[in-house]
This record gives sequence, structure tokens and C-alpha cells, in this order.
Amino acid sequence: MTDSSNPGATTHDLVVQSDEAGARLDAFLAQQFPHYSRVFLRKVIHAGGVVVNEMQVRAAFRLKAGNRIQIRLPDLPVDGPEPEDIPLEILFEDEHLAAINKPPHMVVHPARGNWKGTLTAALAHHFQQLSDAAGPARPGVVHRLDRETSGVIVIAKTNRAHFELSSQFESRVTQKEYRAIVCGHPDRDRDLLDLPIGIHPYQREKMAIRADHSSSREAQTFYEVLERFSGFAFMRLVPRTGRTHQLRVHLAHIHLPVLCDRQYGGRCEIRQAELRGDRDDTVLLSRQALHAYSLRIQHPITKLPLEFVAPLPDDMQRVLSELRQFRSQVAR
Repeated sequence: MTDSSNPGATTHDLVVQSDEAGARLDAFLAQQFPHYSRVFLRKVIHAGGVVVNEMQVRAAFRLKAGNRIQIRLPDLPVDGPEPEDIPLEILFEDEHLAAINKPPHMVVHPARGNWKGTLTAALAHHFQQLSDAAGPARPGVVHRLDRETSGVIVIAKTNRAHFELSSQFESRVTQKEYRAIVCGHPDRDRDLLDLPIGIHPYQREKMAIRADHSSSREAQTFYEVLERFSGFAFMRLVPRTGRTHQLRVHLAHIHLPVLCDRQYGGRCEIRQAELRGDRDDTVLLSRQALHAYSLRIQHPITKLPLEFVAPLPDDMQRVLSELRQFRSQVAR
């Protein structure tokens, strides 16, 4: 039935059968609604769109026979994204998958307020075949990057490749490495941040360091300082878990927010004058200085190791060039 409070959503009522008892709520829903990704269904659960026996529960809730589930799901578009001739930098491609260097300011898949200019629209134009395991609105999409984050993203051409790659991300056998320019002075050259992340208590679009909360999940990030400057640092980041906004939240918590991170750092751009001390208002960077530098996976079919590397983008290169020239490196 249609949910009258949200014309774009439909409410579904389900009853757990005896042979389905013991399943996680998110896994059960993924089986019932195969056109929706498990990640998306978790977001619906976290947002309060699912109740079990009229109570809100976590995605990991174990179901019992007879449990009554009500879920409100947005309607899926009948067709996939409209293909758009948007240039793509393809790092690797074969008949099973492709690796793309996603530019900054590009949304991965259509969402409210971002229907055009998405990565999926570009993929639909450039590739004849893409997996549909994540639903028609997200052809080929196995994982995602924030709109402002640039760098390596892998896409699947077949459902077999999609499911295998998803399993690798789920079991954390993939190895991701990022580069970031941060504000502040790191007090260590390297460290492992082991800080749980959950939904922000007051701003639902943000995440926060939270222990002992129903939305909290373990989160680990290793960092290493590559270069130091007066008031800034260039860092290598290796996430060992994959929580929403993990790198940005962890760095902000230790008072090293990613440069130009509007949500967690309070600013959205940096101008040449700020680094040179002159009056040149040229904007050097207008998005968070975070780049998915490399990704290591196992080929979903051949099982051979693959590594994709995306060069640091021009805007971050410009900032580093200015820092090296006008904010001389700080010796430890």
C-alpha cells in the first residue's frame, strides 16, 4: 500500500516464517526486496523506516518466527539513469569490471537534488553492460565515495562480479588508501585511531564518535604524516573499517579536520591569499581535500590481485604546491 505521509514511498507488511527465524533484519529484507541494496536497507532501518512488532530495532536484530515487520520503502524508478556523455578517466577495464578515477563534485548515483551529472549516468553512456544487482538506479555501483571525495572507485559489469566484489568489501579483504590535507599540527607521525562511530546526536546528516549507542559501530583508521607545514599536514590514511564519513570524523575528533570539509571542519574553500599572505583571492580548493588514492582487490573471476592507483587531483596538487612554497615544512 502507498504511504500517504510520503507519496514516494510504499509501506510493506511482512511476517517472519519459521524457516526464516534467526536471520538478521537487514539480510532478511535484502532477500525480500532484491532490487534494493543491503546498504540502502540499513539506512532505511537507521532512519526509522522499519519496525518489528511496532518497535524500532537495529539492522543486526535477529528475527524470530511470527515477528511482524513493517517497512516504508521509496519507489524505485522503472528505468535506470539517463546516459550522459560525461568524460571518465578509466584506470582499468576488462569484461567483468572497471576502475574509475572519480572527479570531485560528482555524485555517485541519483538522489534528491542530484538527478543529473552523476557517475551512474556517465557509466550508462560509456559501458554497454553493467550489473543490476544494486537496482536499476545504480547500475554497476559496488561501493561509493562522497560527492566531494575524488579517486578510485570500482564498478561491476556483471552480477557475478558484483556479488563477489561486494563480498570482498563486506569481509574487509579489500585494501583502501587515501590522501588528505588536514588543518592543524599532528602530535604523532603515525597512529591507529580506534574510535566507534554512530549517528550524531543532534544533526542526523552527520556522524560522530559515540560509544555505547545503538547506532555505534567499531571504526579503525591508521594514519601517517607524509609532510608537515605551518598549520597544515599532508597525510596517508588507511581505513580498516568502512563506516560512513569515517576518515573525516576520526580526523576532526583529533583536531585535524580535513581541509575545506564543510560538515566537520567549518569551511568550504581556501584561497591563495590565506597561504601566501597577499591579497590574491584565487580559490585553490572548494571541496574537502580527501582523495581515494589506491584500492587493492582480488579479481572477482580470475582471483588474481589487482591494484588501482589514481594520481592526486589538480586542486590538491595546487594546495600542496602553495604549502611547500609559502608554508615551509616543519621539522619534527
